[in-house]
Amino acid sequence: MKRKIAFISEHASPLALLGGIDSGGQNIYVDRVARHLSKMGYEVDIYTRWDDPAKERIVRYLPGVRVIHVPAGPRRFIPKENLFELMEGFAANMVSAIKAEGLQYDLAHVHFWMSGYVALRLKQLLSLPFIITFHALGKVRRMFQGSADGFPDSRFAVEEEIVREADGIIAECPQDKEDLMILYYADEEKIKVIPCGFDPSEFHPMNKKACKLKLGLDPDEKIILQLGRMVPRKGVENVIRSLGMLLRKREIKVRLLVVGGESYTPDPVTTPEIGRLQQIAEAENVMGNVTFTGRRDRKHLKYFYNAADIFVSTPWYEPFGITPLEAMACGVPVIGANVGGIKYSVSHTRTGFLVPAHEPEILCQRMLEILSSEELAKELGYGGITRVNNSFTWEIVTKSVSRFYQEIAGETNRQKLPQKEADPINVADELIL
Repeated sequence: MKRKIAFISEHASPLALLGGIDSGGQNIYVDRVARHLSKMGYEVDIYTRWDDPAKERIVRYLPGVRVIHVPAGPRRFIPKENLFELMEGFAANMVSAIKAEGLQYDLAHVHFWMSGYVALRLKQLLSLPFIITFHALGKVRRMFQGSADGFPDSRFAVEEEIVREADGIIAECPQDKEDLMILYYADEEKIKVIPCGFDPSEFHPMNKKACKLKLGLDPDEKIILQLGRMVPRKGVENVIRSLGMLLRKREIKVRLLVVGGESYTPDPVTTPEIGRLQQIAEAENVMGNVTFTGRRDRKHLKYFYNAADIFVSTPWYEPFGITPLEAMACGVPVIGANVGGIKYSVSHTRTGFLVPAHEPEILCQRMLEILSSEELAKELGYGGITRVNNSFTWEIVTKSVSRFYQEIAGETNRQKLPQKEADPINVADELIL
């Protein structure tokens, strides 16, 4: 019998990767882990909120993987900050869907705190064990964003309950594990550190000059790449200010590419952060050296990574951060902020450099080091390729996730067995997922 897992990802569907606006790290994680689980013989149902009346209720996404849309509120996009009040209905409708099909899952793997709330209800109503990957923690977010954090204060108590009741917790990096234990008093024995990953068939080294030409860039111009969501916490302002310092220190042919936004053109109306960053570039007198591209589809990202001479990611905080992995996979030196998952994935002096999040002068010095030495750039690039392919592919990640499933399912089975009557040989059989 195939092992059957329920994914719950209330706002981040893998279908968004096919052209939706909300296609961040959680969408990628859900998609890639589900894909690799199916290759390992699992059946995966991904439950997500039904936010578009044009979508079918059940989409057969891949062999062994279904996306099941759960009614919860109006069938339209709603910002995730406003979704919590809909989760009780999501849970009730998910239970109804499971019962209607007569489904039996080994466990649920849930993503984000609101899906964790749904999992609490399913555990109460269906005795379904669950593992959670939080992807971001409310208390950490509030520390860094303060009043700009749009999630309700009730998130903190819900997360605390989830941490207590979860059968297992996946921390994406050691900092994530530390935050869970210090801020939420999580039981260390419940936590497994399993990082995010990248797909080697999607991101790999390509000819740099050819990629620059394909993107319409000057092949003789050095390219600094910043790629990701256009929100203040991503620290793009820091990179622009650093570029200004660099150009004042050294005459160098260099361009900063800023890839991201809500539209395919760099529109300050649809993406206000772009407007703010353009003003900073003007003030730093580097507007002629900065190109905002707007949003780009994932199938095009490999060309941007491979065109880059340096990839920079200096957010204030970052639960993990997949983009540094993708850049390293393409052989690009990475300069990252010494925070969260970035200080775990980027190996200082081996694959790039770690710098403070808010100090453009230090970032400037590190960029100059790489731009001034082809030998150093190649050494860091090779180091990145080796590191990510040895430790951070989605295949490696998913094998670790599968082993954790087996641990949790085995423990759950032991708890359910009548200890006095259990035959030792039969017990061993029961523990095989």
